[in-house]
Amino acid sequence: MICVALPALAISTDQGQMTGQGLEGFYRSGRRLLSRCRLRVSGREPLAVQARMITADSARFVGALRASPHSGPDPDVVVERIRRADGTERITLHSAALRPLRVPVEVALGTDMAELGAIASGAAGPELPASVYDSGLRWSCPTGTSSVTADPTPMDALASAGLLRWELELPPGGSTSVELRVRADGAGPVRALGRTATSPLASAQASGDDSRLQPLLRTSVEDLNALLLRDPAHPADMHLAAGAPWRCGPAPADALAAARMTLPLGTRLAAGTLRTLARTQLQGAGPQSGMIPGPRRDAGTHLPPACTGTEATLLFPALLAEARRWGLPDSETEELLPTAERCLTWLRTTVGDNTYLCDPHPGGPVRCETQAHAHRAALLGADLLDACGRPGAAELRQWAKALRTAFGEDFWIDDLSGGRPAAARAPDGTPVPHLGAASVHLLDTGLLGEGELAPGLLGKVQTEQLARLLGGPAMDTGWGLRGLAVKEVGYNPFGHRTGAVRVHETAIAVAGLAAAGYEKEASSLLRGALAAAESFGYRLPEMYAGEQRTDGSAPLPHPAACRPAATAAAAGVLLPVTLAGIRPDAPARTVTLRPVHRAPLGEIVLTGLRIAGAPFSVRVGRLGLAMVEEAADGLQLGV
Repeated sequence: MICVALPALAISTDQGQMTGQGLEGFYRSGRRLLSRCRLRVSGREPLAVQARMITADSARFVGALRASPHSGPDPDVVVERIRRADGTERITLHSAALRPLRVPVEVALGTDMAELGAIASGAAGPELPASVYDSGLRWSCPTGTSSVTADPTPMDALASAGLLRWELELPPGGSTSVELRVRADGAGPVRALGRTATSPLASAQASGDDSRLQPLLRTSVEDLNALLLRDPAHPADMHLAAGAPWRCGPAPADALAAARMTLPLGTRLAAGTLRTLARTQLQGAGPQSGMIPGPRRDAGTHLPPACTGTEATLLFPALLAEARRWGLPDSETEELLPTAERCLTWLRTTVGDNTYLCDPHPGGPVRCETQAHAHRAALLGADLLDACGRPGAAELRQWAKALRTAFGEDFWIDDLSGGRPAAARAPDGTPVPHLGAASVHLLDTGLLGEGELAPGLLGKVQTEQLARLLGGPAMDTGWGLRGLAVKEVGYNPFGHRTGAVRVHETAIAVAGLAAAGYEKEASSLLRGALAAAESFGYRLPEMYAGEQRTDGSAPLPHPAACRPAATAAAAGVLLPVTLAGIRPDAPARTVTLRPVHRAPLGEIVLTGLRIAGAPFSVRVGRLGLAMVEEAADGLQLGV
């Protein structure tokens, strides 16, 4: 169970005790300030009864015990622990006894002050010796100091045992509490950006026939707020960390993808993300000039690792173009336009006289997914350049047209079942034939003006065949979309890119299939993702095992998945919005609705969205008809 309020985390099992094992502990900026926090009441550990997340940054643990002699089998003391990511824990004892109780309470504390990376690799050191400090204990090492203070002040503080002790008085039917505060010396309390008035995300709500949509949307927005980071040099600019606990720092491709999926909640997150990444763009001469740098990412057993810098560079102009459609002010668009132009210049320069965008390292493959990103960047970038009166749009459209013509022939593998898109082409032109979830990006073409979507790289017949493959049992697990088809060589239900369900790709598939008119396949994936969300308490992990759903089964968690994760939480926004098919064009003061006509979840009402900076609400009825219920003044319904 992970409580998140970056840069702070609190990680524990559902038993409530922090034992110092594994990743358990309170963290600040990647360092474990406290690893052990074990509670004993009347000499015993409370029996764990329930554990649940309250919000993204807090959890509640309930235990019970018998404190009175001869009380029979029923517990007479309930122990409640409210744990928060900001480093506070409130322990409350509730008595049901008929007479006053005097209850000894002990909390055993300890820490190694280790870095998260060292803990994850098994290289954490032993616990540090404690010293008595103020109303608690303190630990020091060459890299810093942490302390735990208590209210009320304990009767005893034993540094050698790392122990705080109280004798608490419990009146009949009464309660009493102890609060612990974990701090790094010199650091103030943590307050999640999303819990302040500065949160860039609107608090949208969903209602209707399916009661699962509202908790999914609420939890997703809470998790996104908990993952917000500020640019230290420009604190007004916020962006998303990739996920907790493993990826609490910036990841450009993930931050851009998540900001794009959350455009229905306003454009402020997109603007902050774009400004933050614009300051990282590589300048000067050389083949990387104009790129948004990013790390390499595993691509599975069939392909070498991919450069996420390529993906981020192509996502930048696409996000800016779509944010403008959702209502990004002209002044902010103009500010970010030069960076987008340099991204597009890098694209055209890197492609040169060729047709395809190859991997940046020598001898790399030509990836299907990369061509989809590049094609979308070219078309949306050209649209952006035209709208802002800048040159270069015609050249981008001409290249995109040539790419479409070549792609339909070079990347399509014909077979007796109707064919499939190649995952990549090797340097010698040999296709890599495996079917994986990366192909969903071929359906994600991007939003142009007047509610129109950009053309894709596949023709109508090929798109229909891809929809059939994605909706078939080889790819659809019943919980979402597999990363690799079940019969492919190298399939592993827990494989990062070779079988696990990645929520981000499932949401893109749902949106792309629905937009292309393949509502049956989109509805099946949507229902599966929603069932998985319910199983995970509506906090969707980054990925989970790609095992087939059966009666009475539940999706298997992936042990290395981030939870919460930025792209998974953003997918929890995209999925309900997809049902309404909202396509805004704020500069033209129009919004077009293309709802899913099958209405797979019955009636749905979305309120508190944002278009052109104003609240927007829409209702989709059981017959698949959409109606705007709230919108900015002057915003017209497009055809």
